Amino acid sequence: MSRKQRPKQRIDCRDARLPVSSVHGLTDINGIGNRMDAAASTSVDNNVSDEDNDDDNNNGNLVATNTANKKKKKRKPKKKNTASKGQTSPPRVAISTLFAHEDYPQGEVCEYKNENSFRTTNEEKRHLDRMNNDFLQEYRKGAEVHRQVRQWAQKNIKPGQSLTEIAEGIEDSVRALTGHQGLEEGDNIKGGMGFPTGLSINHCAAHYTPNAGNKMMLQQDDVMKVDFGVHINGRIVDSAFTMTFNPVYDNLLAAVKDATNTGVREAGIDVRVGDIGAAIQEAMESYEVIIGGQTLPVKSIRNLNGHDIVQYSIHGGKSVPIVKSNDQTRMEEGEIFAIETFGSTGKGYVRDDVSQPDLKFVEKRLNSTRWRRRTMRNEKMRRMWHCVYPPRGVCSTPSPKILAPYPSVEDTWTG
Repeated sequence: MSRKQRPKQRIDCRDARLPVSSVHGLTDINGIGNRMDAAASTSVDNNVSDEDNDDDNNNGNLVATNTANKKKKKRKPKKKNTASKGQTSPPRVAISTLFAHEDYPQGEVCEYKNENSFRTTNEEKRHLDRMNNDFLQEYRKGAEVHRQVRQWAQKNIKPGQSLTEIAEGIEDSVRALTGHQGLEEGDNIKGGMGFPTGLSINHCAAHYTPNAGNKMMLQQDDVMKVDFGVHINGRIVDSAFTMTFNPVYDNLLAAVKDATNTGVREAGIDVRVGDIGAAIQEAMESYEVIIGGQTLPVKSIRNLNGHDIVQYSIHGGKSVPIVKSNDQTRMEEGEIFAIETFGSTGKGYVRDDVSQPDLKFVEKRLNSTRWRRRTMRNEKMRRMWHCVYPPRGVCSTPSPKILAPYPSVEDTWTG
């Protein structure tokens, strides 16, 4: 006796789709779509087979077929990609790993102006620039190290941290990214810190570095100048930035940033440094700051300057003023300059801080460290001062006779 045949049902594949919200919540949209279509096709095929075959044997075959379909092939586990895809926080991945082909970013390029504009289009000048590519690659590598460490520092420096903690974080990151920890003989000649990290607070304009045992803490209303350098084979990248956490000082930061960009834009071959200083001062002193209901003009600190940089020496001998002057010194082709600007709501003039560490103590420490004296016999290191923090020691200076003091400089504090 035959069964009563059931009426065939029509199945709409669209009913088997996943809700739209589920798809949006997943990363692999294409993969979900493929799985969804496969599930819909299986439902249709199974229902049609069940209706067209009333025989028990056919049903048995269907069950066997379904069981076989349910068996999934074992997939080999994918190997995890252990290679770093980006920088860590804090920065610890060497920059040479991130740029395996040493194709470092050029950064911002300012075109030549006025009578020097031919250097952009002249094929001979462009060929000479390409010949100096190795020299520029070292600077670009150092600049990329500085950029990544700087970005990490700007995101992570917070009130309540000690100055020693901030300095160690920056310097450990620089050493890790350059790949030169400075622990082996001659290693810090190849790369690492260009000079001690400067953390100058409020009326202290520059050159303050926390020594061992320093207990100063960063406060909410502080204005801190962060100045650190990176060097690759003695090519020193010198760059600084200012951090504040109180918006009342935003206009002060804007004034200094505008002045710096103006100085970089005006610099060039055969340009008089006195003219650059005049342009910087004009930009700087066009700003005002309101502090405690009092409107204060922003002044350029007239006895602080930018400077040129030579290999393994942070100060080469030329200065770039940040106020108008009659200095007729010209920038020459092949020279490297750091355009540094300092804005103040005080007198616009700094004096040396007399409370500096005694150099005799440093000399005594150097003379008592045998392995460091051996490390510093290299002639290149006689031109460079690498300050490091414990447990590495006080500083990696070759001889007490060439110690050059850089005392912190202070202006009148208005806050």
